[in-house]
Amino acid sequence: MSLLRRKRLDPQPVEPRTVLLATDGRRPLSPEAIQRAAALASPGGVAVLAIAKIYGTQFGLPHPGLMPTKDEVDLRREWIADAITALERQGVDADGQLAATRKPIKLIARVARARSVRHVVVDAGTARGVRRLIEGETGNDVRRRLRGAAEVIVVTPT
Repeated sequence: MSLLRRKRLDPQPVEPRTVLLATDGRRPLSPEAIQRAAALASPGGVAVLAIAKIYGTQFGLPHPGLMPTKDEVDLRREWIADAITALERQGVDADGQLAATRKPIKLIARVARARSVRHVVVDAGTARGVRRLIEGETGNDVRRRLRGAAEVIVVTPT
């Protein structure tokens, strides 16, 4: 039976936070986004979330080749650790979570509601033109999902 059991990456923390600092897994968190989250953090601290993307299904079933690789998971764990270190250097209480999903926007919104955050800080990314049209705009999509439950702040890295 243990072969068929789904392996989870990290258990979801449940304590409330003031800010959710999130990346959709396509790029690391920018220093500008970390600074903005630190500025908004008092009194509850920051929750850092990184997504390891699952690339779909094959024949309607999860397929191991479509799951994030160990290197992808390790890279996202480094992003989380770097963000937490930067936040703690500024005196901000922070914790992190790595999650795997096919729908990063939906998961970011669900974590924001579960952690009762007031602000969600998302990187705008550097995609332009057709690439931005194909990939979408994470911040705007999260804002639409949350429908006013939390303020979504989109940070454009320089």
